[in-house]
Amino acid sequence: MAEVRQLLRGLPVFGGELPQFDPRETPDDPVELFTTWLLGAIQAQVPEPHAMTLSTADADGLPSARTLILKDIDTDGWRFAADGGSAKGRELADRPYAALTFYWQPQARQVRVRGPVVRESAERAAADFLARGTGARAEALLGRQSEPLADLAERDAAVAESAARLAREPALVAPGWTLYTVRAEAVEFWQGANDRKHTRLSYRRTASHWTKELLWP
Repeated sequence: MAEVRQLLRGLPVFGGELPQFDPRETPDDPVELFTTWLLGAIQAQVPEPHAMTLSTADADGLPSARTLILKDIDTDGWRFAADGGSAKGRELADRPYAALTFYWQPQARQVRVRGPVVRESAERAAADFLARGTGARAEALLGRQSEPLADLAERDAAVAESAARLAREPALVAPGWTLYTVRAEAVEFWQGANDRKHTRLSYRRTASHWTKELLWP
């Protein structure tokens, strides 16, 4: 264990040239700044810049986290999709509140989003499902996420059967497919620095507008 600890302490962080970030030159709305950072990550060819960690809690308050894909962002909030019967779907039904974390490692940038979660209309959920790739739709159509699996052959057979069904019924939508929107109450932008003088800018929603303040690293 001592060797692992030493190995971890020796790993480099915040290498290379990092983006500049002046919090004095930021928009009043965090959605605008997030979009700018996201487009910058895409332009810099950061791998999977739309990947995010979704954190939820169950009815007992026990936390859970997993990585999902951001589906959209607009003035209403940050949007993702999942099966309503999955573990995260059940947790959101019990506690409709979540946190999102984005980390663009090559740029030493992190964004944290927190707020209530609302379900979008069935029509919007269906449109999202039909926009998914064939393999993703075949897997989601099973509706068995997180259930015990006897062996991988059982999984492969079920997915193949599901794909064949989609070939016969291309407009089929998984009945539990749900599109969610996180309506942010707080958004934090974190810019790492080689000299460890990191910059943190926090947005908080009030009744009429967003407020901004700097936070100690």
